[in-house]
Amino acid sequence: MKIRVLGCSGAIAAGYKTTAFLLDDDVLIDAGTGVADLALEDLARIDHILVSHSHLDHVLSIPLLADSVLRIRAEAGRPPIQVHGLPATLEALRRHIFNGVIWPDFTRLPSAARPVLSLHAFEVGDVLDLGGRRIEVLSAAHTVPACGFAVAGAEGHWVFTGDTGPNPALWARLAKLRVSHLVIETAFSNEEQELADLSRHLSPARLGAELAQLRGSVQVQITHIKPGEGQAVMAEVAALASGHRISALAAGMVMELGGAPAV
Repeated sequence: MKIRVLGCSGAIAAGYKTTAFLLDDDVLIDAGTGVADLALEDLARIDHILVSHSHLDHVLSIPLLADSVLRIRAEAGRPPIQVHGLPATLEALRRHIFNGVIWPDFTRLPSAARPVLSLHAFEVGDVLDLGGRRIEVLSAAHTVPACGFAVAGAEGHWVFTGDTGPNPALWARLAKLRVSHLVIETAFSNEEQELADLSRHLSPARLGAELAQLRGSVQVQITHIKPGEGQAVMAEVAALASGHRISALAAGMVMELGGAPAV
C-alpha cells in the first residue's frame, strides 16, 4: 500500500492545494483541491472517498469529480463511487451541495437506479475494510462533526488526525495502536492562538502538548498550514521539546505502508 499526498495546505494560492490523500489508486482520504491534479483516467479509478468533515477545503472535489467521471463509469458499467462519512457530514453534503442549487444531485444521476455517487455512514470507532485495507475511524474535535483515520500497514498505522483542536480521546485510542506515521494539523502560528482555539485548530504550542501524549519516537508530519505561514509555523514547531521526528508535509510526497495489515 502507498499513500500519495495530493494536497496538504489550509487554503489555496499558487502551488498550494487543500487536503487530499490517495491510497493506492482507488481510495481518496478527503477531497480538497489537490484532487484536480489527477488525470481523468486516474479520477475514474477512484471507488471510495473517505471524508473527515464537511468543510469546503476537504469536500470541494467530490461534486466536480462526480461530474468528470460520470460518463466513463456509466459506459464501463462501474458501480457508484462510495462516499463514506459521519452521518452529519453526509447530511451536509446532501443539503448544502447536492441540492440542485449549488450542484446537481449526483446521488441520483445519471439515474436514481445507477447513480455515480452513493453515501455511506460510519461512526467513530468503526473499522472499514476496503479491498482488504483496514481503516479505523478516529475521533476529532473540530467546529463541526469530524474524524480522522488510521490506515493499518505492515509496520504500524498511518494516522491522519483530520482538522482538530486538542483531543484527549484521540491519544487514548492511539495509545492502544502501533503508530508508525502521524499526519497532524497545525493551522496557525502561536501568534494566532486565539483564532486557533476559536476555530478548533492546533498551533505549535497546542501541538507540543498533544504530541507529549504519544509514546515512542514517531515520524510526525505537519499538515494544513496556511499559505505563506509555513516558515513561521515550522520554526515554532522546531522549537518544541519533542522526542518525535517532526517535519512539514508536502504535496507530491508518497508514503509506503507495506502490504500486510498491522495487528
